[in-house]
Amino acid sequence: MSGALTGKRGLVVGIANAQSIAWGCARAFHEAGAELAITYLNDKSEPYVRPLAEQVKAPIVVPLDAKDDVQTEAVFDAIRERWGKLDFLLHAIAFAPKQDLQGRVADVSRQGFLEAMDVSCYSFIRLCHLAEPLMTDGGCLLTTTYYGSEKVIPHYGVMGPVKSALEGTVRYLAAEFGPGRIRVNALSPGPIRTRAAGGIAHFDELLEMARSKSPEHETVCIDCVGAYARFLVSDEARLVTGSIAYVDAGFNIIGG
Repeated sequence: MSGALTGKRGLVVGIANAQSIAWGCARAFHEAGAELAITYLNDKSEPYVRPLAEQVKAPIVVPLDAKDDVQTEAVFDAIRERWGKLDFLLHAIAFAPKQDLQGRVADVSRQGFLEAMDVSCYSFIRLCHLAEPLMTDGGCLLTTTYYGSEKVIPHYGVMGPVKSALEGTVRYLAAEFGPGRIRVNALSPGPIRTRAAGGIAHFDELLEMARSKSPEHETVCIDCVGAYARFLVSDEARLVTGSIAYVDAGFNIIGG
């Protein structure tokens, strides 16, 4: 796929460090020839993200707290000023307050549920809304989900319903943006030891379950996810939209 994204420009949201799924994707995009805009959450995360952005020679590196409308709009202002257009977007962020994430869904607080939905689902809608006018030649909007959206996975808690909402959002956005040749898809990787995953209770058990039950008996790496993401944002996937693309060594096909 070397050169498959030459001439394309993309926004990557969700890099926290070198273990992030978004970093595996950004690296794959860069190796395929894409020019990237990269965001970081805040001053605390910038020292971890900026060196990675420099590795992929990103000309746009800006802060983005998805709950901040001013910052969100500023990201797209910077893209409009520098490039005038956008070809693809990767949204790889999710959050729930720890006390709500590690408890029962039945016990989640209203504020915790709303915050999880805002950061993990609504932020994708908002980014897509702002990206649409910049995708004058069509494009691809990509987010990240997990199989816990479909089946009950131990300890995944409130993120299960939240990711279900995100996957429904993908399908509706794909239908709405289709006439403008803008595709919308979701990557569904198996569990990966990222910073965000650290908030899930008994995460090691989840990893072992995925490895032992998947047909290939392997855990997923960020490079595997990046390779699939690279394909989805390329012109080779121009007729792929509204899909949930599993990168989980086949775990999703195994019942029980």
